[in-house]
Amino acid sequence: MEFSYKMREKYFVIPRTLMVFFLLVGAKGVSAQTGPAPTPNDTLTSFKILPEHKVIFRIYAPKAEQVTFSSSDIPAAGWQGAEMNRLENGAWSVTLSPINPGSYRYNFNVDGVSVIDPRNPITSQANMNTWSLMHIPGAEFMDTKDVPHGHVAEVTYYSGALKKFRRMHVYTPPGYESGKGKYPVFYLLHGAFDCDDSWSTVGRAGFIFDNLIAEEKAVPMVVVMPAGHTGPFRFGGEKPATDPFLDDFREDIRPYIESHYRVLTKRKDRAIAGLSMGGGHTLGIAIPNLKDYGYFGVFSSGVFGIAGGNGGFGVDGATWEERYKELLNDPELKKGLELVWFATGKEDFLVETARKTVEVLKKHGFDVIYKETSGGHTWINWRDYLHEFTQLLFR
Repeated sequence: MEFSYKMREKYFVIPRTLMVFFLLVGAKGVSAQTGPAPTPNDTLTSFKILPEHKVIFRIYAPKAEQVTFSSSDIPAAGWQGAEMNRLENGAWSVTLSPINPGSYRYNFNVDGVSVIDPRNPITSQANMNTWSLMHIPGAEFMDTKDVPHGHVAEVTYYSGALKKFRRMHVYTPPGYESGKGKYPVFYLLHGAFDCDDSWSTVGRAGFIFDNLIAEEKAVPMVVVMPAGHTGPFRFGGEKPATDPFLDDFREDIRPYIESHYRVLTKRKDRAIAGLSMGGGHTLGIAIPNLKDYGYFGVFSSGVFGIAGGNGGFGVDGATWEERYKELLNDPELKKGLELVWFATGKEDFLVETARKTVEVLKKHGFDVIYKETSGGHTWINWRDYLHEFTQLLFR
């Protein structure tokens, strides 16, 4: 049997099964169970910023036996993570301080399983995992402000050197979309536990550039943030004769940028910098190709192994200094080099690596700006370094 209703001289037929459903719902009311029962998780605020640099973190895990909070950059969390306290409603909570303005990665460990914050949709990719991401306003240079904003694009390209598709992030400044003019280019490299997404998320790079350009403290530029890992990452073990990323950069990344973006291609219009592993990559790219780069910066890094007493030996048995002695001593290459800039934290485990590398460069006549700041090997420092270094480019 079917029920028909005439409306505006057209017939609409309602199947009997659907009519029965409507009748049942009408009899029981709209409160009929159609989904899971509500829980405290439905209204849980997973983090709350309090006065005096305090933040409360929460996660709903009623059946868990132990929950800890972890962060790569929040000192109050400690290296082992911070134990969370069980609440009566099945949630877990911890209050940490001090946490100064900035962006921070974090996650939770629930009974031995690392999970991101299920109540926070904002994330930051790393090399081998994803982090939840929180931003505490109050640091003017990296806050989101009412200024013209550039664009950060995820760019897929095919690497002939590596024989596979790859991804990089590219920042174009406000006004680039007009299709007019060419811009200097800045290659910005990430660290060992990061990926090409990191500088534009936890690193706040796009906002830092937007604010500097709006204040006329930096010139508009294209910024390229490539993926420094070419495969699974691990410490130790046998290493290839050359880093495959350097091949990818030379044969694919830079040619792609120079053929797909409106960038200037003279030495004075090209800069490169990186943090930690990216600092090592910066030296691996810039030193053998000094004629191509007018500016290079190294954040919390240097020649790996140089502080261990072996001078940074490579697979050929020569020290880094011996391998590049001719280039390091060439006065002609130094003439067009506008800036060599190093910075590291005094508590950074690579501080001696930075010091020894700067010492070798100065010995060979390089005019190096070197500064040591407070803090360690964290994004708290690297965003500051980027902010300062960028203001010195292309002037």
